[in-house]
Amino acid sequence: MHLKIRYLSLLIVLASLGSIIYGFTVLEDAPVTGNKCIGFGVVGIFLLAMPLFLIFESRGKKIKDYMLTDENIRKMKDPKRDR
Repeated sequence: MHLKIRYLSLLIVLASLGSIIYGFTVLEDAPVTGNKCIGFGVVGIFLLAMPLFLIFESRGKKIKDYMLTDENIRKMKDPKRDR
């Protein structure tokens, strides 16, 4: 399962980058097609690959440790405390 999601994310990123590069190369000859390819590439990276990566990599981690709460601010100000 771990490798399947990782390879799926990598495949989506590579396909999206390929689409973006293709869109920029075709942009002068066919602007509508070029813009569509660039748009699909951006959507693939930011709406498919990034959420897949974030959901998979954040599994099992405490969200509270990464939030900026009063307790975490106090820990950052006083480095000797809780270490």
